[in-house]
Amino acid sequence: NSAEKFSMSVLAAKLSQEMNGVSKRHGKVSREMFSNLYPGYYPQELHIGYVTNGIHLQTWTAKNWQKLFNETFGPDYISDQSNTNHWEKIREVPDHIIWENRLKAKSEFLEFIKNKLKDDLTKRQENPKVIFKTLEGIEENALYIGFARRFATYKRAHLLFSNREKLSKLINDQERPVRFIFAGKAHPNDKAGQDLIKMVVEISKEPEFIGKIFFIENYNMAVARKMVSGVDIWLNTPTRPLEASGTSGEKAVMNGVMNLSVLDGWWAEGYRENAGWAIPEARTYGNQAFQDELDAETIYHLIEDEIVPVYFEKNTEGISPKWISYIKNTIAQIAPNYTMKRMLDDYYSKFYNKIFERSRNVIADNYRFAQKINKQKQEIKDKWDGIEVVSVKVPDSSVEPLNMGEDFVAEIVINTNNITAENIGIDVVFGRKENDEVKRIIYKEELNMANKSGNEITYNCKIKITGSGVYDYAFRIFPKADFLPHRQDLSLAKWV
Repeated sequence: NSAEKFSMSVLAAKLSQEMNGVSKRHGKVSREMFSNLYPGYYPQELHIGYVTNGIHLQTWTAKNWQKLFNETFGPDYISDQSNTNHWEKIREVPDHIIWENRLKAKSEFLEFIKNKLKDDLTKRQENPKVIFKTLEGIEENALYIGFARRFATYKRAHLLFSNREKLSKLINDQERPVRFIFAGKAHPNDKAGQDLIKMVVEISKEPEFIGKIFFIENYNMAVARKMVSGVDIWLNTPTRPLEASGTSGEKAVMNGVMNLSVLDGWWAEGYRENAGWAIPEARTYGNQAFQDELDAETIYHLIEDEIVPVYFEKNTEGISPKWISYIKNTIAQIAPNYTMKRMLDDYYSKFYNKIFERSRNVIADNYRFAQKINKQKQEIKDKWDGIEVVSVKVPDSSVEPLNMGEDFVAEIVINTNNITAENIGIDVVFGRKENDEVKRIIYKEELNMANKSGNEITYNCKIKITGSGVYDYAFRIFPKADFLPHRQDLSLAKWV
């Protein structure tokens, strides 16, 4: 926010060697958010990376599933959780064993919410008829869809209630019953979030919804553990692109629970076909109300036309083989990628190890290397504005456009203003203008240093044309040095 006098985020960015988002999508959004801190560079070039959040497997996986994993994968898999070879063994488990594990976690969850709802409603002095009708609707053969998280408005808990007629049809189908379980808390100062909770509670008491839609009070880890293992589908409907990562859906997959979610946060990279359901990532409407309506209709369609038929397509053993195949795909293809072990491995390999090594170098010999870095950076900064372009030779496309297979040949001569040759680089950047502005790099390549005469250096390039179309290009002078962990560590750029 340009109006802010002080920003903790900007301070952290300026004092940190590395930055990361908590999902691939969040990394991209973060590069766009912080691009103004690094003038002369495009968001896609920034050093900001990502490590997708993971969850602690033993904490969030139901005991019966942990037992099955130990028996199937072997006891050593815990120390090697990211190895997908272990998780692929779930496919060897007979369908009835998978189904029995799902039913066990589900029956424990339903028993838990029966007791909790009875206690909570009694404490609130609800009418005995309301309590009875609420508990009466809890039946094990129904398909249970869970929505539990902080009740911030961007999570869009209201989407499900956009079309009451369709919702009523779903939950009142006697042959294929569906139940929705909500839980969560709103921030004490979030009046809109509190109103959402109030709306869900009030709807859950209406005659056509009572005993079919439930709200669980006092959401905490105990409730969460039961929900992520006990429901059949985990629902997540954030406003794109506001979900940084989200972890509740990751907890669900460890228990063979499928996700039905917007392709945002972790699910944008976690979704696999036939292992859950996705609401498209791209926005169709700029108008958020229209987008909400479209997403709500998409949810109704997926539940009614895809999820419910698969779940209730049961054989003579009372099992849906297709549903079991989805569970196995979820565990084999998604679960190993979202454990805390994988997350920590990523932090070490992407960030921590190189920071540890640099830290040792910087502090060695009474911070001698740090002093050297500071001195060289300051010299480059002091002389940077004095760099001059002596000459530029480029193809004249207005006379004769380049064709496929031909070479783009360019030569630039600059006066370095006494900056060491090793500390200056030039790259050519190609892009396409949108509304008179190049917003994304299509191709870039660093020029070769061809000749040096005093302070004048000649750079050139010869690039084979492999794509058709009209492109804009420019040359960028930038500082370079072995001691820079990345370009934005000395974020200077001069465009030619």
